[in-house]
Amino acid sequence: MNKMRILSLGLALSVAFGSLSVAAAPAKDGKEKVPASLDADEVEYDMRTGQITATENVLMKRGDAKVTGHKATYNLNTMDGSVIGDVIAVRGDMRVTCDQLISDAAEHMQAIGKVHGTQLDREFTGEKVDYYPNQNDYIRIENGGTAKSKDGIFRADFLEGWMKDEHYVGIGNAYVNSPTKDLEAGGDRVDYYGKEEGKAIMTGHAWAIQDNNTLHGNKLTLYMAKDGSAKVQK
Repeated sequence: MNKMRILSLGLALSVAFGSLSVAAAPAKDGKEKVPASLDADEVEYDMRTGQITATENVLMKRGDAKVTGHKATYNLNTMDGSVIGDVIAVRGDMRVTCDQLISDAAEHMQAIGKVHGTQLDREFTGEKVDYYPNQNDYIRIENGGTAKSKDGIFRADFLEGWMKDEHYVGIGNAYVNSPTKDLEAGGDRVDYYGKEEGKAIMTGHAWAIQDNNTLHGNKLTLYMAKDGSAKVQK
């Protein structure tokens, strides 16, 4: 569940923030740009500062992605941008809603306020989500986050992950519930390694319940079999 959650989140944010660049300068590599547009009740452009401001009924499109909100700003010089107010970002089967989306030239992107994302049978929630695409697709979710899928639910007080490494961490009241594997587990910290090892390590007041059997310890390791089954080991 952890892997599924972080991956979905990263895709959603990269889609949403990529759409903020609808007013960007022509590509320097000579490649054809993706068609983009910006519509709003009122649009202001300051040629001295490069600042663009759009207010009310904002709709930005870039390829098959679109973002809507009450107010949007983008600076052509600094490449900082934001969308505020009932934000909805959509691309394909991915949909993200929040109070505000922010991006900056440092390739840092952030969704703030009642963040909710869905993709097919997966969804995630949190109050603030940070995304760093140039740091192995690093995701940080502060102040608690929850992920749901057909396999179950994963939540923790703090979530982070490196998507390219498929390494994800939940800290503080970390909890995993997978009805499909007849498994519940948790601890102060959960580390998930999916790229090669396929395992999760629960540490600090760790516990796991499977097939009516209960395990407790300072450290428990959950190994994921290729057939989808799970085996817990102290």
